[in-house]
Amino acid sequence: MTDQTSQPLTEEKEEEQIVEDAAELSPRLVFEAIRRSGEEELERPMRALWYSGMAAGILISFSVLAEALLRAYLPDAGWRYIIENAGYSLGFLLVILGRLQLFTENTITTVVPAVITPTAQVILRTTRLWIVVLAANVVGAFAVALFLAYAPVMAPEVRSAFTDLSYHATGMPALEGFLRGIPAGVLIAALVWMLPGLHSGQIAIIVLFTWLIALGDFTHIVAGSVEMAFLSVQGLITLGQAVFGFFLPVFAGNVVGGTFIFTMLTWAQIRADLAE
Repeated sequence: MTDQTSQPLTEEKEEEQIVEDAAELSPRLVFEAIRRSGEEELERPMRALWYSGMAAGILISFSVLAEALLRAYLPDAGWRYIIENAGYSLGFLLVILGRLQLFTENTITTVVPAVITPTAQVILRTTRLWIVVLAANVVGAFAVALFLAYAPVMAPEVRSAFTDLSYHATGMPALEGFLRGIPAGVLIAALVWMLPGLHSGQIAIIVLFTWLIALGDFTHIVAGSVEMAFLSVQGLITLGQAVFGFFLPVFAGNVVGGTFIFTMLTWAQIRADLAE
């Protein structure tokens, strides 16, 4: 009797699992997964966020370092630009797969709770997390920049390539840096949107999206901060150029692209579904 009763229950659970698996890629469920992730981030202690953000700021330097290594040792051919920019993905792989706090990646998820429940408390918590994570990322970027600038860890040709990349990233006009930051913000937000629905292929998606950021010569606030810090600690750029020529315009571009464009459009897409 017990076996006959449990069999329908087992079949019902199996059917429910099949339905859930079939629907797991629906926009509403993906949005819900991102919302829950954002809530978890907002509940984390500030100290944990700080150290995680510092680690992310340090590890993202491998994006620039890998790109510099490929530029230094690949032949000076027309195809080198395409290959060398694949190195840009390394730091993002380390940070994202390591689940570290990276501004424009983890901070995008915290916007979702604020969009759904725009209370003063939620907005305050989100703002505080943004400030802590970005500050920690920048501190980590300056720490690793000091190490790379003054420790004998790079061959002369690699150091030269690293310096050239840094000048290029920080040398564009402020308006151009802002505009180039928008596509980077959109691509990172799209990456955040896609990852919860993937059982496999996460590495390939991270590599593809971040490689496109480098290939398109788009600007990312944290990876670019490593380049900004590398020049700043050696006195190769002024404070005004670093802050007003690079940091603030790129920060604004990433926020506009990742938050105001992608996240808000995504919210508009599934708002009616959530209401139902």
